[in-house]
Amino acid sequence: MRELDPITLTVIQAALQQVCDEMDLTFSRAAFSPVIAEANDRSDGIYSAEDGSLIAQGLGGLPVFVGVMEHSTRTLIEMIRDGRCLPPEQGDIYIVNDPYLGGTHLMDVRFARPVWRHGKIFCWLSNTGHWPDIGGAVPGGFSASATAVEQEGLRLPPVKLFKRGELDPEIHAIIASNIRVADQRIGDIKAQAAALMVGEDRLVALLDRYGDETIVEAIAELRRRAAEQMRVRIAEIPDGTYRSEAYVDSDGVVDAPLTIALAVEKTGDRLVFDFTGSSPPCAGPMNSVLATTISSVYLAMRHIFPDVPLSAGAFEPLEIRRPEGTFLDAHYPRPVSGCAAEVSQRIAESVFAALVQALPEKVTAAPAGSSGNFALGGHDPARGRGFVMYQISGGGYGGNADHDGLSNGCSTIGISKSPPIEVMEQAFPILYRHYALREGSGGAGKHRGGFGLAYEVELLRGEARASFVMDHGRFGPQGVLGGADGGVNTVTVWRDGAAYVPKHLSKEQDIPLKPGDRVSVGTPGGGGYGDPRQRDPALVRRDVELGYYSQEDAREKFGTAD
Repeated sequence: MRELDPITLTVIQAALQQVCDEMDLTFSRAAFSPVIAEANDRSDGIYSAEDGSLIAQGLGGLPVFVGVMEHSTRTLIEMIRDGRCLPPEQGDIYIVNDPYLGGTHLMDVRFARPVWRHGKIFCWLSNTGHWPDIGGAVPGGFSASATAVEQEGLRLPPVKLFKRGELDPEIHAIIASNIRVADQRIGDIKAQAAALMVGEDRLVALLDRYGDETIVEAIAELRRRAAEQMRVRIAEIPDGTYRSEAYVDSDGVVDAPLTIALAVEKTGDRLVFDFTGSSPPCAGPMNSVLATTISSVYLAMRHIFPDVPLSAGAFEPLEIRRPEGTFLDAHYPRPVSGCAAEVSQRIAESVFAALVQALPEKVTAAPAGSSGNFALGGHDPARGRGFVMYQISGGGYGGNADHDGLSNGCSTIGISKSPPIEVMEQAFPILYRHYALREGSGGAGKHRGGFGLAYEVELLRGEARASFVMDHGRFGPQGVLGGADGGVNTVTVWRDGAAYVPKHLSKEQDIPLKPGDRVSVGTPGGGGYGDPRQRDPALVRRDVELGYYSQEDAREKFGTAD
């Protein structure tokens, strides 16, 4: 292989990234659902034709989908090769959301499109979008008490939704007949397909400009360099075994915590992640499929070493032992609706808690670690149609060696953001009565955790059912090096003026609401970093003056408020 000059290599690297970024933007701008169009709960990438390994992913996509789409694309390629899936033709787009075939939960629907060059597949373009509903027992798909995946919605193996560029009406009819508000999903379907078509156009133009051979050489070299850079970063970690534990409040069915036990073994320039000792498979929907477990480790390492370029090479020095016999390696028919949005973040938290021992200057205290999944579905009499609303929300980030944690940041697993309340109020029969920082929720520390979010939603008309699959309601995000844990997640439903707190704290389904009923949510604050008594008194005074803590709280948490 000839050596590419650095300028050409850099230009090709940026161009591949730009292809993915344009797919992301196309998807969001064309989508109908606020969770995609406004919250950016989606991702697009380029994957190898040989084994589905990651070539590039959009910077605006959810990091948790890095390993997930790689695993999903690899599984699709294997199924085509052994005849379990129809072979592709020009213009085909496959759809799949089966969690056990390299996925997350059922609402994350993946499309895959082959890019052809000279009669053979050059690579695959793949994307994932969170559909607001996929059928199942409750609107929005977040069935907090599901005990089987069928209760969570429609499960699709890889099938051709587009054949030779045309939407297959029979496959579309099957999907539309099994989901709520089906007439609105066609907009998301076309947006998701359009993103891949734009990606193909841009990638073909790049191939035409530089030639297929040059692009192939650049991809191989970029992968090699990413692997080398990750090895250099890992080599900075002292050799040894670092252990941690993180906890899921409950599985939504059995009111008892689930344990994630992690041992990270560092030798030379490699890391081995071993989850032996974690809780067994659970009855409720807080199981994690293998692809999500692996991807959760990847995204945690991306947080710790963000300068390493994003490609399959970055993950070559990481060995993740399959956590067989635990709830982190779910098999059919285990329910998994809490897999991507909640359990994944507990896995990342366990990685942070282990490696902060080795890299205290690089690793933060635990972030809020919950996507705040709140689904509301019902009928709007003013518009004469049904609706399904899906709300995600931010929380506090953990403090670190340099500064306090970010307040109301996006979830650990991605850059998705809460949709603007003005958009939500226009789209659904609701009113936000309150939407503000949740003062006092940041864990105390030399550098305190960021603050979560407090909001309250009122149903204005019609009838609806509310469901929640959140976490950190029992255990707040972990503080480190003497820092205090962040504030826990809280959910209160006000019906006829009476307060109702779910038994599982932040997990419940099918709560009936009528006009005037309200849902109040307080998201977690980040964990504190370092001894709170070492916090600069001037910073404590500033927090009190801004109303972040009362004087009494400040004295209790930091030892001073003056």
